[in-house]
Amino acid sequence: MPTQAPPVRRRRRSRRRRFPLLPCLAALVAVLALVKWADPFAPGRQEPPQDVPDWITVDLLPLNPYSRPGTPLERVDGIVIHYVGNPGTTAEQNHSFFRNLAQTGETYASSHFLVGLEGEIIQNVPLDEIAYCSNQRNEDTLSIECCHPDETGEFTQATYDALVRLTRWLMDCYDLDTSQVIRHYDVTGKVCPKSFVDHPEEWEAFLAELE
Repeated sequence: MPTQAPPVRRRRRSRRRRFPLLPCLAALVAVLALVKWADPFAPGRQEPPQDVPDWITVDLLPLNPYSRPGTPLERVDGIVIHYVGNPGTTAEQNHSFFRNLAQTGETYASSHFLVGLEGEIIQNVPLDEIAYCSNQRNEDTLSIECCHPDETGEFTQATYDALVRLTRWLMDCYDLDTSQVIRHYDVTGKVCPKSFVDHPEEWEAFLAELE
């Protein structure tokens, strides 16, 4: 007898569930955005305060490679306190020095703020740009330079009071505590600000006033 051929078995095509790509990506982006919003320490750009108090004179330096490069300051994780190191000079004179670097190119130097002998405050650099003041901490800090009448580096009472006021305002704007307020000395070991380095008890008293 002829052998009957076995029946041909047809393969069933497996049906795979297909997920649309674009909705999945949109959901992932939404989740990541939610995580970033929920975590204040997630990497991202901090927005500077919208309004600067009227006790600060805003006189921004021109964009130039030597004192205001225009490099974005992505995070503010601290405030660095300095002294100008030029006894008897005013905030305006130091501001002019920073401004003239655009022409002279003799060095790289600037700060976000200058506090003068009479307590006047000049803002030199926007709060969302770096200044050339604090070495490796330029990238995540704001800098304050203070004028002083003599070689001791001691601040006048007006300078000191204005420094306390300015630092408190910046701490409030960026939700910083006193552990994030440091001296230039704490970054590089440079004796700056001189009086706060020579007399650590004065530095501790300053931090206590910020509480």
